[in-house]
Amino acid sequence: MQSKSPDFPSPIPVKRSFFDTKRTWLNILLFAATVFSAFFVGISWSLSYLYAESISRGEELAISPKIFLDPDVISLSLIYAAVLIAILLAHEMGHYLTCRYYRIDATLPFFIPAPTLIGTMGAFIKIKSPITRKHQLFDIGAAGPLAGFVLALPAIFYGISLSKIVPALPSEGSILFGDSLLVKQAVVLFLKDIPVGYDIVVHPIAFAGWVGILVTALNLFPIGQLDGGHILYAFLGRKSRKLAPWILIAFIVMGIFFWVGWFVWAILITFLGFKHPPVLDEGSQMSQGRIILGIAIIIIFIISFIPEPIHGNNLFEILEQFI
Repeated sequence: MQSKSPDFPSPIPVKRSFFDTKRTWLNILLFAATVFSAFFVGISWSLSYLYAESISRGEELAISPKIFLDPDVISLSLIYAAVLIAILLAHEMGHYLTCRYYRIDATLPFFIPAPTLIGTMGAFIKIKSPITRKHQLFDIGAAGPLAGFVLALPAIFYGISLSKIVPALPSEGSILFGDSLLVKQAVVLFLKDIPVGYDIVVHPIAFAGWVGILVTALNLFPIGQLDGGHILYAFLGRKSRKLAPWILIAFIVMGIFFWVGWFVWAILITFLGFKHPPVLDEGSQMSQGRIILGIAIIIIFIISFIPEPIHGNNLFEILEQFI
C-alpha cells in the first residue's frame, strides 16, 4: 500500500531587492565616475572664473586642447570636484554612520554621475531595515544635512572671498544663479558694495559650496522620505502627513513663478509617496537637546533655501520663448 503525502502549497518566493546584495565595487565605480563628471563640468566653471575679465569685454574664448591642459584650469577643476564630492560624501556618510551607530542596515553611498550643470545628480543611501524609534529617525534625518552644511559653509565664505567683480557679462550664453540668504551675507562681508553694471563671477569653490547648501535645503523639505520628512515625523508623528499636500502645492507655485525645476521635485515626491512609515513609539516626545537642534535645522533651511536657483527659468519665461 502506498501512502500519499499531503499537498502543501509551495512557499511564495520572496523577491529580492537590488540593494539586498552588497556591491561595494559598484559604489566605488559610481564614486569614481562622479569624480570624473564633476571634474569635467568643473572645467567650464574654471574657465569662466579664470577668463572672467576677457569674457566681460566680449572677447571670444578660443577653445583648444591647449587650454584644457592649462595647469590653472586643471587644478581649479580638481578643487571644484574635490569640494563638491566632499560635501555630498559628508551628507551621505552622516546618514550612513548614524545608521551604523543604531545598528540599522544601510548601504554605502551610491553617487550618480551626470553631465549636468554641477556634474552629478547627487548621491543616496538605501536604508534596508526599519527605523523603529523617533529619536533614531530624527538623528538619521538630521545627520546628513548637518554634516553637508558644515563643509558647505566654509566653502561658501572662502570661495566668495576669492570671487571676482567684473563689468556685466553678456546676457547671451550666461547663466545667472539665485542666492540664498547665506550667500548674500557672504557677498556683503567679502565683496562689499558692487557697482551698478557689474557682476560677480564666483570662484569654483564658492560654486561647490552653493551646490552644497542647495542640496541641504532640498533635502530639508518636510515631506515624505526626504530628510526633512524624517525630522518632521520624529516631532509630529502621523500629524506630519497633513502638511504633505501643502508642500506639493508650494512646489507647483514655485515652479510657475520661480523655477520650473520645482515641477520635477513635485513629480519626484509624488512618485516616492507622501506617507512616512510609522514608528513604534508614536507617543514619545523629543528630548530638549533634539528640540534645540531641530530649531537650528529650521534656521539652516531658511538661510540655505534658494527659491530661484537659476534665473529666467520660471514657467512664464519659458513659455514666452515659444510664443
